[in-house]
Amino acid sequence: MKGNYYDNAPQTIKDFIYYEQIVKGRSELTVKNYFTDIRSFFRFYKVKCGRAADNPEEFSEIGISDITDEDIKSVDLQTAQEFLIYMKDHKDNDQKARYRKAVSLRQFYKFLTNNKNMFEVSPMANLELPSPKPALPKYLTLEQALEMLTHIDTPDKKRDYCIIVFFLNCGMRLSELCGIKLKDIRSTHNADGSEVYTLKVLGKGSKERIIYLNQACVDAYLDYLAPDITDPDIRTARGCRDMSAPTDNLFLSRRRTGISNRRVQQIVEECFKSCGLDNMGLSVHKLRHTAATLMYQNGVDVRVLKDVLGHENLNTTQIYTHLSDKQMEQAMQKNPLAGVKPRE
Repeated sequence: MKGNYYDNAPQTIKDFIYYEQIVKGRSELTVKNYFTDIRSFFRFYKVKCGRAADNPEEFSEIGISDITDEDIKSVDLQTAQEFLIYMKDHKDNDQKARYRKAVSLRQFYKFLTNNKNMFEVSPMANLELPSPKPALPKYLTLEQALEMLTHIDTPDKKRDYCIIVFFLNCGMRLSELCGIKLKDIRSTHNADGSEVYTLKVLGKGSKERIIYLNQACVDAYLDYLAPDITDPDIRTARGCRDMSAPTDNLFLSRRRTGISNRRVQQIVEECFKSCGLDNMGLSVHKLRHTAATLMYQNGVDVRVLKDVLGHENLNTTQIYTHLSDKQMEQAMQKNPLAGVKPRE
């Protein structure tokens, strides 16, 4: 966690952030989202109380360092409801964004009630969560996925090909891929002598899981690490600027440091563009959806898919079964007899 990110937050909010990260084991992204939502709430609180200008364009500049425990205690359910309405009307927050903000407020005030004894009952206990509309995930068809793999023509082709293959086969998240260390991939042998490669990834909430690599992943991985005449360690990449900064990350930047989330996003965007898929609103996360959808469509049990993807709840994985239901509905509508009517 970057310490200066929360420097201007009141101590009580810092305590909540540290509790969520250290005690509850939340990821850095999760606690940042909590903080962002709570900060927005107390910006609104200051506007409501006349302590800040009621100007949506200046909203993001409102500081909250002067928020006291008395301010925090004075908040009621109505204020929270008005906040969610404000974010809808003035910030164009959709249901999903408002749902997250409501969850953040409930978690914060639950902490204040149970851990700080500031309330007997949390004032947010009855805050209703705006139900986000379920959306079917976008994904690549098998043909599009294969096309993408044949259009990786970047300066560091072996690395970038391995990255795309891992995304499309393992269904991992962006942060999980960027966090892979060399030691996380292991080779063992079955009783019959066959070799098996496994990958340990660190998922949401710092939860580890093991992914068994298929042959495409193993081939891409070995090809990426294979030394050549000009570069004994292909991971250093041509044009490496800092040869004195070794790292045990699997995927490296040209500085020979662990590749960043943003750089991987750029690589994927370049590959989408190369194969003519850049106008479909796709992203790195859509590769995860692609892997999940293709596995489910080809017979992988949803309970197994849950563990492969690292979902905590089976309901999260069920969206891929709904996806197939939608496809079956569309298939029925495409039947040339779908519009037939009885003769009068």
